[in-house]
Amino acid sequence: MPSTEPPSVPPANALPKVAAVKVADGERLRSVHLPGITLTVRSRRPAREGLPPALYVHGLGGSSQNWSALMPLLDGVVHSEALDLPGFGDSPPPDDGDYSITSHARAVVRHLDAAGRGPVHLFGNSLGGAVVTRVAAVRPDLVRTLTLVSPALPEIRVQRSAVPTGLLALPGVVQLFNRLTREWTAEQRVRGVTALCHGDPARVTPEGFRNAVEEMERRLRLPYFWDAMARSTRGLVNAYTVGGQHGLWRQAERVLAPTLLVYGGRDQLVGYRMALRAARAFRDSRLLTLPDAGHVAMMEYPEAVATAFRELLADTADSTAASDTGGTADAVGTGKPAGGERTDGAVDDEPANQTSGG
Repeated sequence: MPSTEPPSVPPANALPKVAAVKVADGERLRSVHLPGITLTVRSRRPAREGLPPALYVHGLGGSSQNWSALMPLLDGVVHSEALDLPGFGDSPPPDDGDYSITSHARAVVRHLDAAGRGPVHLFGNSLGGAVVTRVAAVRPDLVRTLTLVSPALPEIRVQRSAVPTGLLALPGVVQLFNRLTREWTAEQRVRGVTALCHGDPARVTPEGFRNAVEEMERRLRLPYFWDAMARSTRGLVNAYTVGGQHGLWRQAERVLAPTLLVYGGRDQLVGYRMALRAARAFRDSRLLTLPDAGHVAMMEYPEAVATAFRELLADTADSTAASDTGGTADAVGTGKPAGGERTDGAVDDEPANQTSGG
């Protein structure tokens, strides 16, 4: 479903001034300028020197703030950074207007290559889960472990509650939605998003809700907000239709890194039933299921996700120690044999007739 629309990218000097992005205690923001893109990166000071790096990638319509509840819980084990994908959070749109999964993955790879931080513990939620799956498949040299929270991998039977989001990919739907919801306040929009993404919206604190409303008000002032949403949705739908070696499930099978999968039982966007398929696809996987969580478990149950990640680190360290001493570690995951993977620095392009929402 290739796009025939021209890129809608306002020049940088035409962007309006909006409120500053909220930064939690212990966090800082910086801009990373790369050819064709500028990324905003949210980071935390590590508890001590020498900790391995971690990078977090948000989902559709999200931002690096989505990881602010989880990151401080891992201060003692990793050095955390979370980025805003192009067109989201505080990152401006990409110069070429390309919001495909491949383009987002390329942005992650370029950031890691430029910073020299790899290999990292790589995290992804929803759309970000699809993005980092592609990164881990084609650049295994950049990934120590992979943690996927409700990754947006292709489903044959999509949940009905996910259909309205997918419809944003269709030309004209965003404009129609904007006309129908012109009178909605930011608070009403946040309540809708919260009801869709959280297993129990009542668990959202009053402060968390106020912060989300402020962020929604800020985003609605950005002239490219809905364009980024529509084109990223289109890019995700396009990726769902790609087969062969470029298909996301095929790439999941190529991932070498130990993988933690986190699924919520009340997820209205990614089917809970996909958990077992994912556990079979990723060759070295652990599965955490949270029956009461929705689509953003790292925001709803950050302690549980942090505990599972620490256990992944411990398992990985045990396996490495056994390998280094010539012993054999207990098998963890599917036990599928490793194969030769690309490490040439490229991010596979999608077939020419399936490219991006840009």
